[in-house]
Amino acid sequence: MLLTVDATFGAVLAVLLALAATVVALAHLGRAREIVIAGARAAVQLAAVSLVIGWVIGSLPLLLGFVLLMYAVAVRTAGRRITRGASWWWAAAPIAAGVFPVLAALLLTGLVPLKGIALVPVAGILIGGALTVTVLAGRRALDELKIRHGEVEAGMALGLLDRDARLEVARGSAADALLPGLDQTRTVGLVTLPGAFVGMLLGGASPLLAGAVQLFVLVGLMAVQAVAVAVVLELVARGKLRRDG
Repeated sequence: MLLTVDATFGAVLAVLLALAATVVALAHLGRAREIVIAGARAAVQLAAVSLVIGWVIGSLPLLLGFVLLMYAVAVRTAGRRITRGASWWWAAAPIAAGVFPVLAALLLTGLVPLKGIALVPVAGILIGGALTVTVLAGRRALDELKIRHGEVEAGMALGLLDRDARLEVARGSAADALLPGLDQTRTVGLVTLPGAFVGMLLGGASPLLAGAVQLFVLVGLMAVQAVAVAVVLELVARGKLRRDG
């Protein structure tokens, strides 16, 4: 067993969470309260999810409903991170466009069986990856458009369509959202040993099989994230995903 869930486990978690919040507070980064809340939420949510997965794992309708719930939470989280305006729900498009085609392909080819023990973690990884790049690409693109608003207007004055002028300004910043995933894939096995690989090893799989599963996850995740960033950029350029005011 990798960890023993006891009082020591809880105490160490509390100390690490307090340390993170304290460092952020001392550095005046403005996120100390969010770190404490995020840690507490993670503990409650993981405890609840552990119980729910054991309940839905034998029922296909409940299993699919749980995946849709994961998607809905990701949409709400990403949308509200990008904008507080009414357009936040457009975050549903990049996450769906990235995740569902890849997940459907994996299910149809049989690489991922339609069983909770496989579907939930794979769907969670893909949805989580799409959530991350959607937030990063959306925020960076909108920030760039605000800072370089004059360049957008200059482009339109030269005859570019609104969409094309915004794309010229926002494309580079939005593309930076792909860098964490690219760096993780480039350095896998050399700098990091990601969760799927470690989990397979701890579950008794051979190192070769664990490596194959991790490669499959990383490549699938890159496909999901590439589509999500492209869709976010298009939505921002067309003014669908915006910051009101």
